[in-house]
Amino acid sequence: MTAWLMLAKDGSKRIGEGYDDNPATHYSWDDTVPNHAAVKVGDVIALWDATELLGLSVIEDIGLGQAEKKTPYCLKCRKADVAERKKKLPRFVCWNSECKHESDEAGWKDKKVITYRSRHEAGWIPARGTLMAPELRALCVKPKSQNSLRELRWHDFQQALAHGSVPLPLRIIDTAHQTIQSGHGTATIRVRKGQPAFRKQLLDTFGEVCAFTGPAPIQALEAAHLYSYAANGKHHKGGGLLLRRDLHRLFDLGLIAVNSNTKTLHLADGLKAFPDYAKLHGASLAVSVTPDHIRWLNQHWAMHRAATDTDLLT
Repeated sequence: MTAWLMLAKDGSKRIGEGYDDNPATHYSWDDTVPNHAAVKVGDVIALWDATELLGLSVIEDIGLGQAEKKTPYCLKCRKADVAERKKKLPRFVCWNSECKHESDEAGWKDKKVITYRSRHEAGWIPARGTLMAPELRALCVKPKSQNSLRELRWHDFQQALAHGSVPLPLRIIDTAHQTIQSGHGTATIRVRKGQPAFRKQLLDTFGEVCAFTGPAPIQALEAAHLYSYAANGKHHKGGGLLLRRDLHRLFDLGLIAVNSNTKTLHLADGLKAFPDYAKLHGASLAVSVTPDHIRWLNQHWAMHRAATDTDLLT
């Protein structure tokens, strides 16, 4: 599996406008960026802000386009290797090793570029607090690289995430990769299209009730899809429950699952260290569910507890 560390930080991708990033859903770059064409559908995308890892996912789609952008160049050597300083003066410095010219001004020219935009919302796993900048740089194929797109040593990166101080469940990444590689479309975890209507339908069915904990303020309730992968992206019958926002995220990650035989909650051992969550382990669902719900809950269980009924996510 190929993995890329991509910088997602305002003003970090040299000078120029037109980048459109939302770490949890999409990331954009163009053909002025080294490695721009090496990134493929099915690759792992790991986004950081130059300080820490923000999260990771699998690229479901890469949209191509064309645009014009203003690019800077050095007024001395005329090459487009200019960086803008945020604090130190002079404002611009040439990165050309044979030039290194510093100036308060830079030249600008219009350039046609090919644009790339990844879509990767499906398997997104938030990861703040797991790996910091020095660790991430060390896990790159070229640790001293300054590029915005850097290839990671996937196996070492995976091990660092699985065995760090804040271990992450990576089964979602593996399943998303396998699904994409097999040629099946993914709509996974949170299908945004039609989400308001889906939530209203669940509120009409269950009322203002979190399926895991009971009555809750409507502002805290989200429409949670019980299935992780749906080829057509539709909101399936019996495929949703209302969950408190924090429980929704933990359910998506597989840290909470539902044993459909007993209709009780099963928590990853890591959650049991937190008293408010620990008391949910073994608790019964707070709502009545249909055979359709059970079918989707079984699929969620198979994805996150497939190998054994013991907790695999510790």
